[in-house]
Parts: sequence; C-alpha cells; structure tokens
Amino acid sequence: MDFLISYWWLILLALALFGCFVTINQGTIGVITMFGKYQRIMRPGLNFKIPFLEQIYKRVSIQNRSVELEFQAVTIDQANVYFKSMLLYSVINVDEETIKNVAFKFISDKDLMQAMIRTVEGSIRAFVSQKKQAEVLNVRRDIVENVKEQVDITLESWGYHLQDLQINDITFDEAIIQSMSKVVASNNLKAAAENEGQALLITKTKAAEAEGNSIKIAAEAERQAAQLRGQGVALFREEVAKGMSSAAAEMKQANLDTNVILFSMWTEAIKNFAEYGKGNVIFLDGSSEGMEKTMRQIMAMQQMEQPKK
Repeated sequence: MDFLISYWWLILLALALFGCFVTINQGTIGVITMFGKYQRIMRPGLNFKIPFLEQIYKRVSIQNRSVELEFQAVTIDQANVYFKSMLLYSVINVDEETIKNVAFKFISDKDLMQAMIRTVEGSIRAFVSQKKQAEVLNVRRDIVENVKEQVDITLESWGYHLQDLQINDITFDEAIIQSMSKVVASNNLKAAAENEGQALLITKTKAAEAEGNSIKIAAEAERQAAQLRGQGVALFREEVAKGMSSAAAEMKQANLDTNVILFSMWTEAIKNFAEYGKGNVIFLDGSSEGMEKTMRQIMAMQQMEQPKK
C-alpha cells in the first residue's frame, strides 16, 4: 500500500515538473494569466511557469500578416468605384504593454480582422466621396497615404501597425468604362489632328521658305547677269567707238574716203543680225544717208562717254 502511494506521488511530481516548462516558438509571445488575471509574458524559447496556477492565455504572433479586401465606394458625382487591395499589418513591437493590448483588446482574431477591414474601407470611402470619378484613378497614392495617416492612429491603440496598403485594382461600372474609353479615344484623335496640322503647317512653311529663297537666289542671279550684260554692252560700245575712231584717223592720214569703213561696219552688223538673230524682225535703212546717220549716232555716243573716263 505504501508502495502504491509513493508511486502515485512520483507520478504527480513528474507531471508537476513536466508542467513547469513551456516552449514558446520563434515569432510568438506567450501571455500568462493567473486565476484569470494577466500575470506576465513569455519570450520565445524554454520558459518556466508555476504548474496548475499559471496558464498560457494566448500565443500572440508578432509576424507580418496580410488580408485581401474587396469593397465599393461612391464618388462625389455618384459613380460606383470598385477596389481590390491588400492590407499588410503586424504587432508594433514586443513591449509588454503592446502585447497586453493585442491579447485583450479583442475576443478573437476574427473580431480584430473585421474591425480592421471596416476601418480601412471606411477611410477609403470617406476619401473617395470627396473626389470626382475622373480623379480617382489619378489619386491612388493619395488614397494610400490618407488611409495610413488615419488608420494607423486607431491600429496603434490596438497594438498593431499598418505596414502597407496596396490598391491592386480600381474599376467602374461598365457604362462608365465605355464613356471613359470614348473620352480617351476622342482625346487621342484630337491630339493626332493637332499633330497632323502642326506637321502640315511646318511642311508648308518650309516649302514657302524654300520657294522664297529660290526666288531670291534667282533674282540675285538675274540682277548680276543683267549687270554683267550691261557692262558687256558698255565695253562693246566703247571698243567699237575706239575702233571706228582709230580706223577713221588712219584713213584720214591715207587720204581715203571714210565711207568705206562705214560701209564695212554696216555690212558686218547686218551679218551679225542674220547669224545670231532669233527670228526678230529688224528694219534697217540701207541707203547711204541712213548709214551715215547711224554712224554719226555711234560717234556721238563715243564722244558722250569720253568725259566719263
């Protein structure tokens, strides 16, 4: 009998000793209560607790957790906006007060999750309700920053921190999507027409500039050619006059009739008219009086040009 009693005492002692040690896994914190009241926390590893008196109330995870959200919001111009997002959160730190808040603020993780989701959705809905439908797609970053600023204050009182909010998708009703597509298409057509008009204007401007430059170059070339032709005619007249004067002087010294040289030059002129003419009709006075009159005019031109030298 005494042997059996001793045996049972040994079993109870072994169970007590076995119950004195508790293992807390990495990434979790153990919350200990005694008689239903918070007592202390246990860090990861092997821990000691008073058998039968201290109890592990909860194992709090300090690892990152995520949840996906799908909800609807309404803009200021009464357009339905549908969001798909991902929420990343975790315990702020492993301080004792923080772990106490995490362990005792909510009955279960399900209640915590519901409160967190509704808080985030409410913050986004309040922000979107102040924006127009056309502005929502351009304020994605502003939505995230606004939610973090407002929701973090609430989450910190629960012992949690919002690490990241990713808005993965923003969609609208089918009618709104079609109208937005039409607006984008019309804007693209308008931009294409403007670009085409600018290109055509540039092309026309460059062509006009090229034509103007061509006209200027041709006019300058014609002016220079006319100047050269005038200089050539002047030199020709000067040389003709000099030749006639020289020939007349020589014939005078030889006591010859000057009408011979006049007749020679007259026939030479007629020959040049016939050789280089381009179909123009030229009326000439072939009488001796006409030749003499023409030569007098040429000699007079020579005399007019001499004072200019």
